[in-house]
Amino acid sequence: MTATREGETLRGDDRWGEDLSGESFVRCTLLDVDLSETTSVGATFEDCTFTDCRFSAGRHAASAFRGCLFTACSSTTAESTDCTFLGSAFASCSLRPLRVTGGDWSFVSLVDADLRGADLTGATVTDADLSAAALADSRWTGADLRGSDLSAFDPRELPLDGARIRAEQAVALAQSLGLRIG
Repeated sequence: MTATREGETLRGDDRWGEDLSGESFVRCTLLDVDLSETTSVGATFEDCTFTDCRFSAGRHAASAFRGCLFTACSSTTAESTDCTFLGSAFASCSLRPLRVTGGDWSFVSLVDADLRGADLTGATVTDADLSAAALADSRWTGADLRGSDLSAFDPRELPLDGARIRAEQAVALAQSLGLRIG
């Protein structure tokens, strides 16, 4: 296993196509780093900041991105399988088309994230801030959305079949459809 990198700044690095499996980064800053086509199994990023980084066509499994901040990053055609993004925030990021299978996206902020065309079928996205996210053509079938802000969702246009939500979220979605409750 690779040693933990802690508190480092990586600027303009080209990590294209590398295998990051088992690597660990703690409180690192990555600026304009090309992580396109990288793969990982069990990589860990704790409290890291990613700015203008590219994750395009990356494939990550059972990796953790906990408490990370992603700003102006792109993840075109990236895949995440059973990864955790617990408590991370995405600002002005392009996450399309992103494919997420399983994993934990709890307490994630996706405000202003571009999720058009993203496939989050079966993903856990609980207690996440999805307000103002661009959601056109995204797929949420079977996703666990309990406690998340669904104000940007139009249930007439987004497949939510089998998604898990709380009663108060169901009321908010019904009201968004123009239904009167009570």
